[in-house]
Amino acid sequence: MYRLAGLFLSFAVLFAALPADAQDKALTVFAAASMKNALDEIDAAYTAKTGVKITVSYAASSALAKQIEQGAPADVFISADTDWIDYAIGKKTINEPSRVNLLGNSIVLIAPKDSKIDNVNIAAGFDLAKLAGDGRIATGDVKSVPAGKYAKAALEKLGAWQAAEPKFAMAESVRAALTLVARGEAALGIVYATDAKIEPGVKIVGTFPPDSHPAIVYPVAATVTAKPEASGYLAFLRSTAAKTILEKYGFKFLVSPST
Repeated sequence: MYRLAGLFLSFAVLFAALPADAQDKALTVFAAASMKNALDEIDAAYTAKTGVKITVSYAASSALAKQIEQGAPADVFISADTDWIDYAIGKKTINEPSRVNLLGNSIVLIAPKDSKIDNVNIAAGFDLAKLAGDGRIATGDVKSVPAGKYAKAALEKLGAWQAAEPKFAMAESVRAALTLVARGEAALGIVYATDAKIEPGVKIVGTFPPDSHPAIVYPVAATVTAKPEASGYLAFLRSTAAKTILEKYGFKFLVSPST
């Protein structure tokens, strides 16, 4: 009887340990909202290859950096600009040697797919306010969301910001801005080219010149509390397999891919 009870106890201990073991083979990634479609595909490929489950929290890079600062349990941070990863490094929440400037992107002017606006030449002196008419212009919050910051910088350089500013609808993330345009709730929007590529409800009507705003760079890094598995995941993000997926979605790969 005692031997049988001991056997049951051994099984109980074994099964109790399983969730912890499974949890050890899981990573939590905090990623810029604009990464969602491409990263979901990458994560599925990584899990199939390694068995490591990836859970992703998508939001504006600003929100994610502050959540990590407040102790949110993230293993990897992918930002849509260098400012917010620099912020996180300054707060001692990022493992700085693990940082890689992985991706590039561009910003575009979009309109609802049935809009009469088409083929806008975006250059110095272009009148965005006039183009929007009585409609709103959607982008990420220009004070914090990277896409919004890039948009404001470009419009200031092109001389279009002051007149257009009152017409802006500031969204909590670039994907939220994309949705406003797709639903016809905004006449125009400024988002990443990669966002416009995956949303059938919008069309690209113009592309902002690369020299009109700071270079769009997506850095990736492990957090200081990252599990050991994070290093393998970061390596996979630099792989040829990841490069193929990311370029399919329109991202520019900024590093030499590993095999």
